[in-house]
Amino acid sequence: MTARSTSTTAIGFVVVGLCCQEVGASLAVFLFPEVGPLGMVMLRLVFSALILGLIARPSWRGRSRAAWVGVVQLGTALAVMNGFFYLALERLPLGVTVTIEVLGPLALWIIASKRASAWLWAGLALVGVVALGGGGFDRLDLLGVLFALGAAVSWAFYILASAKVGAAFPKLDGLAFAMAVGAVISLPFGIVDAGSALLRIDLVALGAAVALLSSTIPYALELIALRRLPAGAFAILMALAPATAALAGFVLLGQHLTVVELAGIALVIAASIGAVRTAGRRADEVAEPVG
Repeated sequence: MTARSTSTTAIGFVVVGLCCQEVGASLAVFLFPEVGPLGMVMLRLVFSALILGLIARPSWRGRSRAAWVGVVQLGTALAVMNGFFYLALERLPLGVTVTIEVLGPLALWIIASKRASAWLWAGLALVGVVALGGGGFDRLDLLGVLFALGAAVSWAFYILASAKVGAAFPKLDGLAFAMAVGAVISLPFGIVDAGSALLRIDLVALGAAVALLSSTIPYALELIALRRLPAGAFAILMALAPATAALAGFVLLGQHLTVVELAGIALVIAASIGAVRTAGRRADEVAEPVG
């Protein structure tokens, strides 16, 4: 397989993963009244861990201490990121939630760039965030915004930990172990939040579907793509997440955004892509895709 076809396949993996993730998030919203956001996180991570464990059948042998530390870090990031994301999603539209969440990777690339011009993209992102609030954040729930910002910080840590685990473990082994760690962390919170709803087979089955769409498929495809794409190219693709989220929210949840809010999403996407290109231009000239 040529380098170009490999990159094209990896790009396809990321796009499919983004679409699955937003469809899964939309389905999760319908389950919030029954199992709660943290109950949904638990179902998502537990079923993802079970599915990935069966698929990957990871081996425990021959792993360094540093590799296991990376697994714990990634598992913790998964649990915290998903928890904050669903808590925000309970209070904010899907497109707005993901747009705020993507500020985490954006900040990561601005810091990594070490170039003064990168702060221009930070300013553009700030304008976009202000536009999301219609100039005053009247329509946005403050607690929801804080939860989304928590998800943003967690997403930055997820990216760093995911690259580390992807390099230390073959195939999906590291992700399978990390998902199990995240599932264990989410258990007590999810049980308290969902309560007796966990005894309903239909809700549990829907939770498994959300896990497949929102976690198992996207995270597996992203981990594979990270081995085939430069980090900068991968980050640019991930910057499109707010657009796919806004579309999914409109089509599947009937969440209408104002023209100003849509403009804010577009500005954040543009700032993310600009920051990634600024940070990665020199690195992409000398680096080869991992794999």
